[in-house]
Amino acid sequence: MNRRRSLIGLLALFFFSQFAAAADAAPTSVASREFEDVDVPMAVVQVAAHSYYVQGQAGLVSTANEGFNSNAGFVVTSDGVVVFDTLGTPALGMQLRRLIAQTTSQPVKVVVLSHYHSDHFYGVQAFQRPGVGIWAHALVRDYLATDAPAARLAERRSSLSPWVNDKTRIVAPTRYLGEDTTFAMGGLHFRVMHVGPAHTPEDLMMMVEEDKVLFAGDLVFAGRVPFAADGNVGSWIESLGRVLPLKPRIIATGHGPYSTDAVADLTQTHDYLAYLHQAMKAAFDDGVDFETAYEKADWSRFAALPAFEAANRRNAYQAYLNVEQDALLEAKQGRR
Repeated sequence: MNRRRSLIGLLALFFFSQFAAAADAAPTSVASREFEDVDVPMAVVQVAAHSYYVQGQAGLVSTANEGFNSNAGFVVTSDGVVVFDTLGTPALGMQLRRLIAQTTSQPVKVVVLSHYHSDHFYGVQAFQRPGVGIWAHALVRDYLATDAPAARLAERRSSLSPWVNDKTRIVAPTRYLGEDTTFAMGGLHFRVMHVGPAHTPEDLMMMVEEDKVLFAGDLVFAGRVPFAADGNVGSWIESLGRVLPLKPRIIATGHGPYSTDAVADLTQTHDYLAYLHQAMKAAFDDGVDFETAYEKADWSRFAALPAFEAANRRNAYQAYLNVEQDALLEAKQGRR
């Protein structure tokens, strides 16, 4: 009996040890955090007396850059801070918030979102708290009423995990703006202008009058090809005409380095979009399909610019669609 019990005990010990080893080897589920740590470097650059910005890395959103490929800015006044855009993940937004706190003891009071592309507004989750106004154009309502925000969030949870995860949410504005809005804070004067449809229907820019700094969002791209896949290229060209009369000294762009030569960077963006629109309109008017039009167009002037390979074909297709939509609208109005 004792030998039998000993054998049973040994067998039980063996199976228990195997079970314990298997349990130790099994992967454990780690709960995601709302604001994950970031390793990508981020530095504050002062561009004027009261105006600052952080510059994202070149290239598309990736796990290598942890989603940090766009810019954000902030303005420090004697009565609070105005933030312009909040970067592409809640984690990056929190890092931006920490850097603002290291720069000034003034609290953030207003966040202005240039548009609702994920690389510019997912970080607003870090600023969502009592007393902070989140401002965007009224056309954001239309975007939030579609399936697009949920679809993009699902994609980013996959492509930018763990920095976008199950605790990441779509944050709606607390205030919807109309065409142009002016306000003052701490002795500084701000002008928020609706310049869409351009890069998106809801595009906003913000001018800091005393600093002569224009936070342009994705309306102006410095030294690279813009992304026009959601835009209206013809209207975008017209919107660029609103920037030069403002006579900004500095343009803080949505991607890439800030511009100290407004004319040069505006001209580059304008000339690229103008050629895009002209080439696709001429092809459409001649009854040429998009594929043929794209192959026949001479892109050599812009082919060396950063983001050309990633963006140009999509931009051209969007321009072709814009021309087609304009023609359909004109035909419809002509029948009335």
